[in-house]
Amino acid sequence: MPNRKKTLRIFWIIIALTFISLILNMPRSLPININLGKFNWQHTFYKPNLSLNLGDNTLKKNTDLKYGLDLAGGTALVFNIDTSTVEKNDLDQALESLKGNIERRINLFGVSETNIQISKQNEQYRLNVELPGIEDTNQAVELIGTTAQLTFRGEVELAPEATESATFYDAFPEEIELNGSHLLRSSVQINPNNSQPEVLIEFDQEGTKLFAQASQDYLNKRIAILIDELPVTAPVVQTTITDGKAVISGSFDSQSAKELSAQLNAGALPLSIDLIHQSQVGATLGQDSLNKGLFAGIIGLFLVSIFMIANYGKLGLIADIGLIIYSLITLSLYRLIPVTLTFPGIVGFILSIGMAVDSNILIFERMKEETRRGKEWNMALETAFGRAWDSIKDANACTIITALILFNPFNWSFLNTSGMVRGFAVTLLLGIIVGIFTGVFVTRNLLRVLAKEKKTK
Repeated sequence: MPNRKKTLRIFWIIIALTFISLILNMPRSLPININLGKFNWQHTFYKPNLSLNLGDNTLKKNTDLKYGLDLAGGTALVFNIDTSTVEKNDLDQALESLKGNIERRINLFGVSETNIQISKQNEQYRLNVELPGIEDTNQAVELIGTTAQLTFRGEVELAPEATESATFYDAFPEEIELNGSHLLRSSVQINPNNSQPEVLIEFDQEGTKLFAQASQDYLNKRIAILIDELPVTAPVVQTTITDGKAVISGSFDSQSAKELSAQLNAGALPLSIDLIHQSQVGATLGQDSLNKGLFAGIIGLFLVSIFMIANYGKLGLIADIGLIIYSLITLSLYRLIPVTLTFPGIVGFILSIGMAVDSNILIFERMKEETRRGKEWNMALETAFGRAWDSIKDANACTIITALILFNPFNWSFLNTSGMVRGFAVTLLLGIIVGIFTGVFVTRNLLRVLAKEKKTK
């Protein structure tokens, strides 16, 4: 039998977790207006964004739910990618560089929670971009549909690195004739002397001559490298380089070196894209879909709750409390990760509710069998949870594997790459994991504390 003090301690941890989840899921503003005779209370509770102070560091988190294109409205764009200008060995890196460049442009454009995917259809590569909240697509299409422009600018005199755009162009007023068309490739290598990552850039024949002249003109000064007129890096030229191979060194780790190399390749590998299809979803249609999805979820939750109470009485009521806690925890994870909710994602959440209840049904039915064999109620409870675990584990393991295949975390081309299907998969996956936790851990401890012991005759 479990230790009573330990059970109570876990019970209060569950209560605290539920309270935190409840706070996270409160509306942004909650108006209160109570009039009882001479007593009048009017107040609006406001929920700020999450903010945590950890020493000198401050963690700020927007806890609003993020909605996808079908719920928030916006625009979906499909571009055809011209890969004829890139050699086959460089194609994967070129596509990854293109994707990273488009993501950078969109973030600069002020669009958040976008979905950007590269797909392949009949040997033809497509770029799929979803822009929630964007109604005027002309500016977005113009911004996205241009090839990355890699340029170089020279420094007049050595000065602290600038961060503001105006200050930057004051420090680097001279445009160098060298550009992205002269850059063959960029790659990451390890310096054999200090084992630190470096970024190697290689120029073609004409670029080698231009860079040799530039490295001579700006010796002991900085040459800034820009993509779409935004500075990426500005290394100091330490020697005249005549072989067309320059190394950018500094305080790189493996990840930052790879990111810089990918940014440079975005301008060095000119993959042009052409818009072939666009569709627009109005915010009204998105809100209508959201309302219908939420209504379906509420109806489903209500019917499941009634079923549990009708079949299992007080046990079913406690299981329903566990189901409410499950919903609050799941929605809190959606806010904190964050998960971009689409309509299929809401369907995945509703489906996971049924899976969460399934665990309780297996446990309660097992409890009935144990009590019919003459076991005391508390002993039957512990035995039922233990013996039902194998069935719960096997059933949910299959669903988790299916959700992972649909989610395709490694972006394998032979599996699904649709954002909508992935939205369904991620909510289903989170729901299953949280459902196992609440079914086996939360509901079990609620029953230990709230359910009265019954004696068999």
